[in-house]
Amino acid sequence: MRLVTFVVPETKPPLATRPRFGALSPDGALVVDFTAAAFAMTGAPGHLLGDVQSWFEGGEAAFEAAENTLEFALRERTPGSCHDAASVRLLAPVPRPASVRDFMGFERHVIQATQTALSWRSPTLAFFNSLTMRVSGKPLFGPPRVWYELPVYYTGNPRTVTGPDSDIVWPSYTEKLDFELEFGLFIGRQGKNIPPERAMEYVAGYTIFNDFSARDFQMREMAARLGPAKGKSFDTGNAMGPWLVTKDEVGDPYSLEMEARVNGELWSKGSSGEMRHRFEHMIAHASLEETLYPGDFIGSGTVGGGCGLELDRWIEPGDVVELSVSRLGVLRNRVSRPGKEAGVRS
Repeated sequence: MRLVTFVVPETKPPLATRPRFGALSPDGALVVDFTAAAFAMTGAPGHLLGDVQSWFEGGEAAFEAAENTLEFALRERTPGSCHDAASVRLLAPVPRPASVRDFMGFERHVIQATQTALSWRSPTLAFFNSLTMRVSGKPLFGPPRVWYELPVYYTGNPRTVTGPDSDIVWPSYTEKLDFELEFGLFIGRQGKNIPPERAMEYVAGYTIFNDFSARDFQMREMAARLGPAKGKSFDTGNAMGPWLVTKDEVGDPYSLEMEARVNGELWSKGSSGEMRHRFEHMIAHASLEETLYPGDFIGSGTVGGGCGLELDRWIEPGDVVELSVSRLGVLRNRVSRPGKEAGVRS
């Protein structure tokens, strides 16, 4: 299933702004409202499908209820249960995750980002770093040893999450705003000290993730050996969507093709198969003496070549950034200055 959180703008206030939980039809033409469909099917709204968090917490019973409700709605087409996909506005599939942990799973991203950062500080060191990489296959200045030993992560702010086709408001304190080509998973079961071999049992589904970053400010604050903080923490800075794809539909999460386009131009291309640290070990590490809960989000980190920092190429206000991941869809956002009108330009 492809699960969505959405609003129906054509309805009257306050219904026009009330988030609803549902799913796409297989052909993507319709969006099913689970609450309306469940009421038509059983005479009750369906407590397991009130919103995406209820679905997470409902476990296998909620998964089955969603499948049955979707099938009923598409068969019966009762009034109010199905909407044309073009008539709804999608929000982030999980508008407020229980938590956000973003890992750094791709070695090539760390190597190439380090190269650009070196070029800013010392072109000479950057030259020798690049030369050594070409000759020996290993850079002079690459990922620190601990990166190979642990799947490291930072914690983000769930209140900064935004959805597809929404504006990303450029923070006033940065001149180098960056996109990041990522995807991630949502935890569907509570667990602690989860062994890697059982970690994928705790996955509910996947979505695309664009971890926008204020690179110049991030580098400045991380010189104090703490963070990232404001470099990655600002309103609308964490874009997710367009939907949550259940793990049964995704299959192997390490066989996904990933691309980033800016204003329609291909900037980045990679594969989830490049992940050095995989989700099994991320989940195990995050749950070490710490309970994971349904609705927690875990990001993959940026695929190699998947951000402006690696390319030393930068987005500008007004740009439209599109991230596509096979089997997960396309996440599209426009970058705007504060005070600009919201909404993605075609």
